[in-house]
Amino acid sequence: MEKSLAKAKPINTNKKMTNPLNIHFFKAVHSCLTIVCFILLFHICAPSNAQDQKTQEKQLTTKFEEFSSKVGSMLKFEDYPLSPLKIKLGGSVETRIRKLSSGGVTMHFYQIQKRAQYSTSSASIEYSDLLEILRSLATLKQASGADQSRNPYYLENKFITTDGFQVGYFVSDGKLSWYIKLEQYGSDNTLFISDPEFLASSFNEAKAKIDDLTKNNR
Repeated sequence: MEKSLAKAKPINTNKKMTNPLNIHFFKAVHSCLTIVCFILLFHICAPSNAQDQKTQEKQLTTKFEEFSSKVGSMLKFEDYPLSPLKIKLGGSVETRIRKLSSGGVTMHFYQIQKRAQYSTSSASIEYSDLLEILRSLATLKQASGADQSRNPYYLENKFITTDGFQVGYFVSDGKLSWYIKLEQYGSDNTLFISDPEFLASSFNEAKAKIDDLTKNNR
């Protein structure tokens, strides 16, 4: 009996017993902390994302849209028709000068409008952008011959205004094609032009009309 008691292993009183309830408790606390951190991060990031979205939407607003959507003041507009712009396949599209007046400020826009069966695409080009287009068109015309003579697989050269209007050309299979794109987004808003001189004539007519309206305070 004494021998058996001598061989008995001593009980380790320093060994801690694991309580299953404690494990579940710590897991629950960890989950709650994770959810709280996620909610805090969401509220911190959400205003920033909303601000970025507002900034992007503001950048997408054109000069015409920004001026014509003013609230709290009278808005008056008047149209002056111009010669139609000739496009490929013997067609043409409407052009005009639209004068906008609001709060003692007047702006003139050169408008090109393409009417389709189910939609209408249009460009409203502010006067300073019109001047940039005329300068860029002259540069594009000078470069087009050399680009075509290189006979590239595909080449595109264009100018884009801050409002998204595009004018340019592309070369494919040795053929040179001129085009304008009325709006930055959407479909069926590209017009193909057989001769860049049609563009130069139309843009110069628009400039001359705006100059005349400004000179005579009309």
